[in-house]
Amino acid sequence: YILKLYTKILHKSSSLSRIYPGWIKSTNTQLYYCFEIRKYLLFIMDLSSSSYKLSSGYTMPAIAYGTFRSQTEKVVVGVLDAIKAGYRHFDLAHIYGNEKDVGTAFKEAFDSGLVKREELFITGKLWNSDHDVEIVPQACAHSLNNLGLDYFDLYLIHFPVAWKHTGLESPGWGASELGNTPLIDTWRAMEKLADGEKCRSIGVSNYPLMLLHDLVTQAKIQPACNQIEVHPYYTRESLVKYCQSRGICVTAHTPLGGGAANKEAWNTACPMDDPVVQNIAASYSGKTPAQVILRWLLQRGVVALPKSVRTSRIQENINVFDFDLSKEEMSQISALEKYVSYKTNPNPIASFIGGPDCFSSEGTDIFD
Repeated sequence: YILKLYTKILHKSSSLSRIYPGWIKSTNTQLYYCFEIRKYLLFIMDLSSSSYKLSSGYTMPAIAYGTFRSQTEKVVVGVLDAIKAGYRHFDLAHIYGNEKDVGTAFKEAFDSGLVKREELFITGKLWNSDHDVEIVPQACAHSLNNLGLDYFDLYLIHFPVAWKHTGLESPGWGASELGNTPLIDTWRAMEKLADGEKCRSIGVSNYPLMLLHDLVTQAKIQPACNQIEVHPYYTRESLVKYCQSRGICVTAHTPLGGGAANKEAWNTACPMDDPVVQNIAASYSGKTPAQVILRWLLQRGVVALPKSVRTSRIQENINVFDFDLSKEEMSQISALEKYVSYKTNPNPIASFIGGPDCFSSEGTDIFD
């Protein structure tokens, strides 16, 4: 229906020349733009099934269970609790240091019949010290072996920075030294993974707008996803809308602004404590500030990756598909923008300390 509607608009509206500078009134051009619009619609959320259709053609659940900061002794229970609560999307990374424990949880879930592998959507990430072209497939295979899996549903470049390789068993962190591999070369190695059987979709994480655009203009296989920090205090409107205009799904790795963990570690303001969020939550029976923020993200078209090892919070974070925020409430939350990054997941600033590429007392901020 939507495609037919857009086709009528394309045929009848001469004003499209202002939207698409290259517009001409020819059937071939009209069909091209219809195809482009259809491509952009692929990643729009299906609220009835709580999922996204990626540009790669695969379906991604719109709420994921995040495993960053999950201590190894707790992550096994957390993953199993998440599966029991209905999570089917799991966000992992080699640098988190808990892949083998997560793999233990998956094996138990598979062996017990709790869930089948094909029912899960599993995301992995390539760490900064594994960017060398010949290391990329090795790093992917290493993570899959840790997890006891045959393939990733989505594999991401964790950060847009290459460090010198430090070994697959010891991903670089501390006295880190910049490497010499261009980002596009790393992406070409990722594309080869997508051409094989190890990665169904590939994407990036923590890419700012112009680096992402640079990749989009060069990629043979377009990134299916950009996982970024986004929450009410850091709304990333330009980046989010750019991604969506290019058919790139946005996933939020810090959907609650780092939550209590950031508040305790760095005394940062927590969006869940904001009076605006709390007042909106109070107007919905049984809904919490965290659920309101997650709902705000989903209605912006952003996949959310909340993290917790507490069973009650795990269950709470996925129970966000039975209410809708009003347009006014969405605007109120968006107006909380502070344009402040909490630099999490984990930002590599401090990892440069003690190395030759440390350029400040706090380390090196790769986003300067």
